[in-house]
Amino acid sequence: MPTPTPETLVIIGSGPAGWSAATYAARAQLKPLVYEGAITEKNRMSGTLPLGQLALTSEVENYAGYPHGNLTGFLESALPASRREMMAPHAGEGVTGPELMELMRQQAVNFGTRVVTDDILKVDFSKRPFKLYPSEGGVVEAQCVIVATGASANWLGLPSEEHFKNRGVSACAVCDGALPRFRNKPLVVVGGGDSAVEEATYLAKFASKVHLVHRRESLRASKIMASRAHADPKIQIHFNSGLAEVLGDDSHGVSSVRLQSTTTPSQTTTLDVAGVFLAIGHTPNTEFLDGQLSLTPKKYIVWTQHFRTNTSVEGVFAAGDVADDYYRQAISAAGTGCMSALDAERWLAHG
Repeated sequence: MPTPTPETLVIIGSGPAGWSAATYAARAQLKPLVYEGAITEKNRMSGTLPLGQLALTSEVENYAGYPHGNLTGFLESALPASRREMMAPHAGEGVTGPELMELMRQQAVNFGTRVVTDDILKVDFSKRPFKLYPSEGGVVEAQCVIVATGASANWLGLPSEEHFKNRGVSACAVCDGALPRFRNKPLVVVGGGDSAVEEATYLAKFASKVHLVHRRESLRASKIMASRAHADPKIQIHFNSGLAEVLGDDSHGVSSVRLQSTTTPSQTTTLDVAGVFLAIGHTPNTEFLDGQLSLTPKKYIVWTQHFRTNTSVEGVFAAGDVADDYYRQAISAAGTGCMSALDAERWLAHG
């Protein structure tokens, strides 16, 4: 049996970075093949289902080109009915996360991108063509690879936290903090590092009060960040406290939280709040690489050239949150997705 011809370009991941890379690559006639991830309970629990983290959010107000407005007609014309079956009816607000991701996916498909709904479990980047191993078996060879698997927000693992995701529980203040459900209302931020203080400071612009909940007796944030939290009159810090339960109902979402003392477990406090923001870090989805690309101490892929998406292996590029622990926004991920496709195109042309 003849050996299958290696793919020109395989893109692993299906968030804004992956679909932007696919659109640019397809228009460049690279015939990209996207592994968008598998639909499994494991992926659901870890937040790595197809379409990425943005598909787990509600309204998206800060992606350029999608102001508030009724998108129903556009969605019906742009997406096949089969891709809209699981979507909630559009209520006339701005674009939602699932809608935006479906539109990105469709745009890539319109230019000829092929999509496989499966995970890549392991890779072999030791020589070209590279070898990729899908969960359904077999091996896929590729001349060039773009890794766009994103980073998953860390969660506490509380059943109530899972129950109220997108109904008052979020892991991205910049994404969701300005939404009407949170404006001029008390909110909770869980965490004690720089990210948590940044989230709390950002939310203080919109909230009536921000409760910063930290398990230790002092913040882990840098001194300058900690001083900002202490100085902000709208931020109240709850030391030696942890989030024990998110409370609310299915009609209105989050209405309060129950905190538990980390020094006296029998001591609990209930706070009336409209939202809970987890700021306990992100985990980049790089485990499947098994150390074959250079990673930062936090396990993010290292971009080895300034303002390029090159990795430590020639012919392998990285885009989006899998290599970005700083911005972590849909629009910045899409930008590096574009960059990775252009980098791959030029590398293939000179390879």
